This record gives sequence, C-alpha cells and structure tokens, in this order.
Amino acid sequence: MKKIRFLVLFGFVFLSFDLAAQCEIKNKVQADGSMAYFFEPKVFYTTASKSLKINIVTDKEHYFIALLPTPFPEKKEGKKIKDDLIMHLANNKTYKLTHYDTQYRDNDSIMQVLYLMDANDVADFSNYEAVTAEINMQGTEFIRAYNFKLHKGAIMKQLQCFLKKED
Repeated sequence: MKKIRFLVLFGFVFLSFDLAAQCEIKNKVQADGSMAYFFEPKVFYTTASKSLKINIVTDKEHYFIALLPTPFPEKKEGKKIKDDLIMHLANNKTYKLTHYDTQYRDNDSIMQVLYLMDANDVADFSNYEAVTAEINMQGTEFIRAYNFKLHKGAIMKQLQCFLKKED
C-alpha cells in the first residue's frame, strides 16, 4: 500500500514539474525598448528538407503567432512577405491573422514572420488545437496548406499560460 501511495505522489510531483515547464515564458527587450514575451518555438511540420516552427509572442496587449520556416528566403526576398495567415482550428472555423512583420534574427540565421491575432479570436485559439495553416511566403517553397501533425496543441497551451499569468 505504501508503494502505491509513493507512486501516486511521485506521479503528481512529476506531472506538476511537467506543467510548470510548459509555462516557461521567456522575454526579450525589443529594439524600441519594449518587452516581448514568448515561448520556445514548437515544430508543427517537418520533412527531410523543410520545417515549420510556431510559437506565441506577446507584448501583453497583443498576441502574435510567429512562424519560423526552414529553409527561408534571403532578406531581400523575405521582406516581400505581406500576405495574411489563414489558420484552421479544431472547432472547424477559419481565422485570418494579419501579417505584422517579417524579421531576421541572430545575424540573419533565423527568419520569423509575425501575424497579429484578432483580440476576438484569442479565446478560440486558447481552447482549440491548430489543424492547418495556409501560408503564402513569396520566394520560398512555403506556398501551400500545412496539415499539422506535431504539437497541434502548442498554440493553445502557450496562450493558456499567458492568459493564466495575466489573471
């Protein structure tokens, strides 16, 4: 009986550490002096030649979905990306996120495209898994719909962490 109690207690402790690790929010001071809060990007799509990572970024007022494609175009071509992102969630609804910015970071070794989430859609994104993204990134091979197989709940979980911290 003591062994079972120990295993149950150990399971709860392990689970609580896992949940705490999922809400590990990082921050970075932007060039304009404002603070950006984010999570490590999660892989949503991957093949031998391509991958797409996604994470949530916020300034505590607005929420953005950040896409990090690999491979990505050189800066001259990448700055032409202006189309909006179309996301399909598990609630069978379609959402349009406005293109906000295309950034090259870490000496141009990472490209990040930010899409602004409509404030009215934040609740749905925090309650339903991501299913598909329709992306038009001119100058890349990323001009199609991506059906997510990996970490479909990452956007939802990251938003839940941000919203929980703000309460």
